[in-house]
Amino acid sequence: MKALQAGEVLDGFVVRASLHSGGMAHIYHVEYANGRPDPGFRMAMKVPRMAAGDGAENLVGFEVETQILQALVGPHVPRFVAAGDLTRLPYLVMEYIEGRSLQHWVDQVRDRRERLAPDLIARLGEAVATAAHSLHQQNVVHQDLKPANVVIRPSADDDIGDAVLLDFGLSYHGHYPDLLAEELRHAIGSPVWMAPEQVVGVRGDPRSDIFAIGVMLYELATGETPFGEPSTKGGLRQRLWMQPKPPRAWHSDIPPWLQEIILRCLEPEAAKRYPSAAHLALDLAEPALVPLSERSHDMQAASFGHHLRRWVKAAGMEYKPSPLPTEQLAQAPIVMAALPYKDVTDATLYALRVGVSRALGSLPGARLTCLTVVSPSDLSHTDAERSESRVRSYHVERQKQWARAIPNEGLAVSHHVIESGDVAGAIIDFARGNFVTVIVMGAATHGLKMQSFKPTIPIKVAMAAPCTVILVKQELPFAQLGETPPEAETAGDA
Repeated sequence: MKALQAGEVLDGFVVRASLHSGGMAHIYHVEYANGRPDPGFRMAMKVPRMAAGDGAENLVGFEVETQILQALVGPHVPRFVAAGDLTRLPYLVMEYIEGRSLQHWVDQVRDRRERLAPDLIARLGEAVATAAHSLHQQNVVHQDLKPANVVIRPSADDDIGDAVLLDFGLSYHGHYPDLLAEELRHAIGSPVWMAPEQVVGVRGDPRSDIFAIGVMLYELATGETPFGEPSTKGGLRQRLWMQPKPPRAWHSDIPPWLQEIILRCLEPEAAKRYPSAAHLALDLAEPALVPLSERSHDMQAASFGHHLRRWVKAAGMEYKPSPLPTEQLAQAPIVMAALPYKDVTDATLYALRVGVSRALGSLPGARLTCLTVVSPSDLSHTDAERSESRVRSYHVERQKQWARAIPNEGLAVSHHVIESGDVAGAIIDFARGNFVTVIVMGAATHGLKMQSFKPTIPIKVAMAAPCTVILVKQELPFAQLGETPPEAETAGDA
C-alpha cells in the first residue's frame, strides 16, 4: 500500500503529516474533516504495512492491537478513536501521546555515554512498572515492552510523569482468542527484551513484562543489553540459563539496590522474579530500603561452573501455560498498614500488628507496605531540608521496629513516609497509586459522637478507598487478662 499524503481524506479524517514510518506500520497525525471539532486531544492514525514482502504478522498484529486497544482504559494507554475495515483499508486512530519515549534516555546512555542518576532510573522504572500493572489488572500482558514502546508524559513540575504504553500488536488478552499463537509457530516478541518463557512459546504471563522492564533498567544503568542482540534461535535460548553480567561489573558506582532489583527482574524462572509489577514499583519508589542479597554486590561475571549448573536445570525445566493475569495478581496482594505519626498508644500499635498479621495470614504471598503521613507543620523549621530528612528517618525506623514483631518469615516489607495536610486523602491516593489490596488502620478513638456530622479520618478512608479497609480497635495483650488500660477502654467503629 502506498503512503498517505498530507491533505488526503479517509473516512472523515484528514491526514496532516507523517509522524513515523517503520517496518510494521506508518503513523500519521490526523484531524477530523469537515470542521468537526477534535475530541480534546491530538490524534494519530496507524496504518499497517501491506507491501509484497511484508509478512502476515503485520495484519494479525494490527487485528490484535485493534481488538485490545478498544478494551483498555486508564491513563497508561492511548485512547481509542476509530478503526478501519480490515477488508478495505485497515487503520487505527488513537490518542497521540505527547512526551519522550524511554528510548530518549537509553540513547543518552548508549550513544553519548552519559550516565543517568540512580534515582532517575528508579523513577522511570517505577512509572513503567505502574503502567504495566494497570494492564495486568485488565487481563492484558503487553509481551513487547521496550524503550520505543514507552512514552513518558511531561509533568507540571518537569519531573517524571505517567508512563504510557504503545503498540499492542503482540499483546495477549486473557479473554480473547490469541490470534498470534494460532497463526505463528515461532517465538513472538522483540529478541532483546523477550522473556525466557516467551522463547519457548508461553504467552500471557505478566512476569514476562517484568523481565522486559528489567532489561530496560539494565540498559538505563549500563548502556548495554544483558543478553546482547541475538538473531538466532540458539542465541535467544541462552537466556533460559545464562546469567547476565552484573551491572556493577560495567560501572562499580551503580548502587547495590539497583543491581538487586535488576537481577531479580532478569531471573530466568518467572517464579523468582517480582510476583507483580506493583511489587516492583514499590521497591523502585523506596529503593534505599530494598533488602539486599549477595548478588547485589557482585562485580564479576558468573563462572563457567555456575552457568553449567543453570544450563542443566534449564534443560529439565517444564513450562506450563500461564493462568489469567488477574489470577496471578491475586496471588501477590499488597497489605498496607497506616501508622499514625503522633499521639499513638501502645494499644493502637499492638492492635494494628494483630490486624495486619491476620490480613497477611489470609492472603498468602502478600507484601506489606507501611505508610505514615506526616503533617507539614512538623517540617516547618528553619533548616527545612535537614528537618525533613530527620523526621522521615525517625518514622521509617519506627515502622521497622513495629514490623519486626510481625510473625511472617520471608515477608517483603517496604516503608513510606509522605507529607500531607490531608491524611485521609494521602492514604487513599497512595493506596490507589500503588494498587493496595487491603488497608489496615486504627479506628477513631476521638470525636465518636460527632462523626455522623463530620467523618473521622478512618471513616473517610473507608468510604473512598479503592480497596478493602480494616479498622481495628485499640487493644493490648494483657487486656485479655482483665487488666484493660484506660487508653484501651474507648474503641472506634470496626
